[in-house]
Parts: sequence; C-alpha cells; structure tokens
Amino acid sequence: MGRQEKIARSVVRAIVKTNGAKKGSRNPLALLLALFSAFFSLYQLILRKIRPADFANLRRKHWAVSDEDYVQSFQNEEGQVAQDSLKSIGDMGFSGSTFYSTADQKYLVKSIPRHSEHSFFRDDLLTPYVQHMATHPRSLLVRICDFLGASGPSIGRIFRTAPSHHIVMDNIMYGREEAKKNGDADWEKWDLKPTSYFYPERDIAGGALTSEATKDQLADEFHDKILLRRDEAEGVFTSLEADTKLLAEHNAVDYSLFLVRMKAPQPEAASHPSPAESSMVPTDPPAVPPSPPSWRTGVASADGKYIFRASILDFFWAKHKVQPKLMTLLITLWNLVVAKHGHMSITTTPDEYRERFLKMCRGIVEIKDD
Repeated sequence: MGRQEKIARSVVRAIVKTNGAKKGSRNPLALLLALFSAFFSLYQLILRKIRPADFANLRRKHWAVSDEDYVQSFQNEEGQVAQDSLKSIGDMGFSGSTFYSTADQKYLVKSIPRHSEHSFFRDDLLTPYVQHMATHPRSLLVRICDFLGASGPSIGRIFRTAPSHHIVMDNIMYGREEAKKNGDADWEKWDLKPTSYFYPERDIAGGALTSEATKDQLADEFHDKILLRRDEAEGVFTSLEADTKLLAEHNAVDYSLFLVRMKAPQPEAASHPSPAESSMVPTDPPAVPPSPPSWRTGVASADGKYIFRASILDFFWAKHKVQPKLMTLLITLWNLVVAKHGHMSITTTPDEYRERFLKMCRGIVEIKDD
C-alpha cells in the first residue's frame, strides 16, 4: 500500500470508526503492539475528530445529512473500509493541498498541513464558523463536515511525511461524472482571486524566472459574465457580504471563489429552464438544504444557457499567525529595498482583501432587469 492509500485509510478510519466500541476489548499485548506500530508509522497516522459534536450538529440539523448516509460515503458497498474508499485527485486548487474524493463524489478531503492554518481554524475560526453556518443557510462558505487532527506522537508526524490535519467538505462538483457518462458537455471551473495583487511568479521579470507549470497554479480569471436576474444577484451579494465580513473580522485573507459552469439543458417548451428540473442539479445531500435553486445545487443564468455553482474556499490564512507575519515582513522589505510592487494577496489587510474580493465578484455578474 502506497503513501496516498495509507493517508486515505487513516482518514476513513477516523470517520467511520464505531464510537460505541467497547473499551478494554484488546489485551495488553495487542494494545502495546498497536501503539508501537502507530508510533513508527510514516504515513498512517492516528487521526481523531476535532469538535465532532459541532460538525455533527451542522450535518444533522442544518444540512439534512444523516449519520448513516455520511458514513456510507466513506465505505464500500458492503459497508467496509476499503483501499478505494477515498480516491486521490491530486492538487485541485491554488493552495497546494492534497485532495481526496469519496467514491460517490459527494465529499472531498483536503489536507491542511501548515500549522498556521490548522491552528487558526481550530483556535480562532471554528466556533464563529459553526455559528455562522447554522444561522446562514445560504452561505457560500464551503460546508466543512468534519475536522481531523493527528492524535499522539509518531515518526510520520515528527518528520511531516503525512499531513497532520484534514477537513472533510462537500463537493460542489458532485454530479460531474454522472453528467459525463450521460454525454453532457464537461463542466468548467475557475479558482478566482483578485489578480491585481503582486504575484512574484507572474510579476518579477515578467514571469521569465518561473515555469509555466508554476504560473498555471496562480488564480484563474473568468473572462465572461454571469447573467442573473436582479433578485438572484442581490441574494448572492448579500451572502458574499456576510461571509466575507466573518472572514475579515477574524483576519482571514487569500480565500477564493470556486466557480463552476455547466451548459443548461434546452427543453423545447421552456425558454428559461429551471435548475430544479435539471438532471445536473442533485436533490440529495450534501447539496441541500436550502432547496434548489442555490449556489450549491445550481443557479440558472437569466438567459437559460448555463447553470452556475459557487463556493468560497481556502479561508485558513490569517494575518496574525507567525508564518503570515513573516511573509508580510518580507514583502514589506522587498517593496522598500528592491522594487515597489505592493502587497501580495497573502500579505494585505483583511479589510482591503475583502474589498477587492467583493469587487471581483460583482465584476463578473451582469444584472438582467425583467
């Protein structure tokens, strides 16, 4: 079993392990061997759920996801933990973290390897996030269903051969594989951030010092418009305002808008197809509630040509943590000594980042008045 498979198995075991297992069922020798094996493991760390009651409450009471359905996504058809319970899908976004997908595509598992990021989420943002998601059903913040952290010492944790923390989040690309099987056009996706900031990979020597592969990891640009009716546009702007206010209040910067676009089916008798009637829009967890249409299930453009989904991702970089402080100092010195390029998206202030982020979001929306 390779590194990726061992990491995946650790995650799955933390999700599906039986909370009601009897204590003391192992004999002392078996327990000692298990602890010995865990300590010397390079990749298969013992993970525990962090604040499990809070996430379970969100899933059950606010997102209508039953425990049985949630756990089933991490098991095979026989209800067992298998090697293919999670599938590695590499680096899907700008953050550089490792991603896994459940076999049914409903959930993604993302590693949070940096201490500054997982400690920020655990110590500063977790409680406000849980409260916000419970009171803002149409929030665009990605729905985090579980937060896992390494438990106990191990060689793999000391030498960082495996990530010590992971989040489980819903997958707004859910349904893509089924759509492809049905012969539908492939879905388009963008990882959007304000591009007016200083990006060394792009802006130093015109990008000549960096490979194209590295530059491809920078934030995307959406060279089009999302055509929305006024009430839909005002609704998403209201959600974005509330979500980014929460992030700014807790010093988060560098988050992104993950945007998905699908070609809408064109029924002969309907000039404006309803996303709720489209086979592209799931009506089962993790997409609801609220009921469709929503930005998790899909919002139809005003011209009926496309269905859009969107979610705010990667809100773990906080200005008050040690690593962000060091990066801010380095960029400040760079601007003073070498060349004045301005701040990066990871070194600007939370309020300034929020302002540019909201301006970017408003800039890709065009309002159609009926």
